[in-house]
Amino acid sequence: MQASSYAAKGTVALESQNRGVFPRLGEFGKQSSCVKNLRVANSSTLSGLRIGSVAMGAEFGRPRTRIETVFRPRSVKAQASECLRILYWLDSWRQTCKMLSNKHSGDIEDVAYTAPQGKSSGTVLPYVGVACLGAILFGYHLGVVNGALEYLSKDLGIAENAVLQGPLRWIVSTLLAGATLGSFTGGVLADKFGRTRTFQLDAIPLAVGAFLCATAQSVQTMIIGRLLAGIGIGISSALVPLYISEISPTEIRGALGSVNQLFICIGILLALVAGLPLAGNPLWWRTMFGVAVAPSILLALGMAFSPESPRWLFQQGKIPEAEKSIKTLYGKERVAEVMHDLREGLQGSSEQEAGWLDLFSSRYWKVVSVGAALFLFQQLAGINAVVYYSTSVFRSAGIASDVAASALVGASNVFGTTIASSLMDKQGRKSLLITSFAGMAASMMLLSLSFTWSVLAPYSGTLAVLGTVLYVLSFSLGAGPVPALLLPEIFASRIRAKAVALSLGMHWISNFVIGLYFLSVVNKFGISSVYLGFSSVCLLAVLYIAGNVVETKGRSLEEIERALNPAT
Repeated sequence: MQASSYAAKGTVALESQNRGVFPRLGEFGKQSSCVKNLRVANSSTLSGLRIGSVAMGAEFGRPRTRIETVFRPRSVKAQASECLRILYWLDSWRQTCKMLSNKHSGDIEDVAYTAPQGKSSGTVLPYVGVACLGAILFGYHLGVVNGALEYLSKDLGIAENAVLQGPLRWIVSTLLAGATLGSFTGGVLADKFGRTRTFQLDAIPLAVGAFLCATAQSVQTMIIGRLLAGIGIGISSALVPLYISEISPTEIRGALGSVNQLFICIGILLALVAGLPLAGNPLWWRTMFGVAVAPSILLALGMAFSPESPRWLFQQGKIPEAEKSIKTLYGKERVAEVMHDLREGLQGSSEQEAGWLDLFSSRYWKVVSVGAALFLFQQLAGINAVVYYSTSVFRSAGIASDVAASALVGASNVFGTTIASSLMDKQGRKSLLITSFAGMAASMMLLSLSFTWSVLAPYSGTLAVLGTVLYVLSFSLGAGPVPALLLPEIFASRIRAKAVALSLGMHWISNFVIGLYFLSVVNKFGISSVYLGFSSVCLLAVLYIAGNVVETKGRSLEEIERALNPAT
């Protein structure tokens, strides 16, 4: 096993007034074969620190008037444990020296931290997979109503001409109203109870909502079920990217973060595919809603065995639990490295968790507004209008198999997001966002022209499918996966959960408004004008992103926080 090493040289001039911080430092006691060249010499006004290499196998005695050490043979396991204690003590001592040296114009060079090399013995992927059950449910509940509306309207006794009007319009939109409420609630719950416990609480409205929808005998019961399911997916929409970003290693955080959007797409695709048997079995819509109970239960069970976010544990002062979580996620060889990063991230800041009003302070508002704007652009660009009503759009364009056409849209979403996952840590978040919105603007322009140019009338059906597929592909390359990944990266740790919740609240509010009024706007202005408006929004997004979004690839959350949110 390799040990992390610290190397430092220089001097620190400490005035006699600082002796209270460092009582008379004596010579360290006997050295073992594992601790060499470790000496602390002192005089009345000067403390000299010379640290060579530190390997495993030392035990420091408790601090007294003179620092004493006891060294005796230890087992390999004990040696590793004691080494970590040495490293933590040395790093804390170094940070205090640095603070005092700045105060007294002394000089100590930054300690060079060398991370352990080699393959990590921990594993992150299974826990990311468990969290993504929430993302699957997010996408599934969004898409499941698309093919089921016509059949559930007949089964619940709603007049045929009321489809997408009146009660059925509320069945679509109530989910979004619940999601808005859930997104704000999720941030508070995640800060109070932790990420894994909040996932388990979230499984309750997800499961109960799905069950009520599957067994509903009235529109009222259906709306209640959709409201509960909406609260559930609102919580998970904020919680899944937050949890994944906090447990993912820096070098693959982009790829793992985009997995959230990939599983949302898979959920939408599963919902569209689940509607295929409806033509032969009109009551199949109940099964479509009911199957969502199973992943809700699996989410709760899986989180019972998943590690808590090390960052949340560290902020709560639960250091042993944070170390255990890091060991599970990254391996015991990276415990010292990650704990070092966490301490560095909180260096100079002992502030309590932020309140909601802090998000609007001059210190944080700029970065919070970027998060809210990204989700606002995402929704006003028209993605959920495409997803919700793709069946109706294809039908009006003359596509015979509208469910199959919608499934093609879902497959395009999955394919594009898979490509984005491989590019996220190579091309960067900002470039993918710009490319994505530019492609969406061009696709929406094509859709608009396909419905207005008479010369294109014979090809309108084909162009409608082509434009929609290209739009979804462009969306899934950046506008879909990047905002949920970028937000936990750019928000400071003390505001992260609430700021993500606020941004997701903007997402769901705009989503709700579009779902409620999209058809009314189409009836008044025409589908071509609406698509042209979506294209204009995409172009505005390109300009905004170019001027306001920062690149975060290859940087740890603590590095990004120090760069964007310097302590004041």
